[in-house]
Amino acid sequence: MVADVNLAGARETAECIRQSGGIAHPVETDVADAVSVQSLVAETLRTFHNIHVLFNNAAIQINKTVEDTTVDEWNREIAVNLGGVFLCSKFFLPHLRVTKGAIVNMASVNGFFMEPNCAGYCATKAAIIGLTKAMAIDHGKEGIRINCICPGYIDAGLAEGYFQAQPDPGAARAAAGKLHALWRIGRPEEVGRVAVFLASDDASFVTGSAYVVDGGFSSGLPPST
Repeated sequence: MVADVNLAGARETAECIRQSGGIAHPVETDVADAVSVQSLVAETLRTFHNIHVLFNNAAIQINKTVEDTTVDEWNREIAVNLGGVFLCSKFFLPHLRVTKGAIVNMASVNGFFMEPNCAGYCATKAAIIGLTKAMAIDHGKEGIRINCICPGYIDAGLAEGYFQAQPDPGAARAAAGKLHALWRIGRPEEVGRVAVFLASDDASFVTGSAYVVDGGFSSGLPPST
């Protein structure tokens, strides 16, 4: 199931999966809304009958300080980024308990390595790391594994929106690449492979972990030349 508040985006992703030989069904879902998430669970069961993996990947990023962030912006960022993980986990857990499944949450290096002008985003990602570990402790005895991924700049979604909002997107992208020890931003598939690993039986003894996939970004700034 490919769930997105933007149905067109879900359809595009589902079609990519189909073209690669997989089976995918798009569904419009607002992860910040409990009724919407419960509908997603019901539709997933109708389509596939069992649920083995939940990948919480929805997020928004507001590039402001706390003082400049409006109350509505703060509440929405918390509701989507953190509330979405809570609601999806809450309503999918009973079904994951049956299959002894896995949850993979998308956190960020900004959960422990802060940057300026994204206070709300950093707060939600730090909370996701903590929530991941707490859920892993609560549900490990049930055979459910719960981990999160902490990427650096990745050539997709939120990073692309940030680059395009800058006066010179190309220069912003190049500058971001040089923040990483590998001197480039990451590719979506480089994060995807880690998500697949954490969801698979290959990670059968891995839970409560925050996997850093950041090209060395959080290790400290590399030399400028």
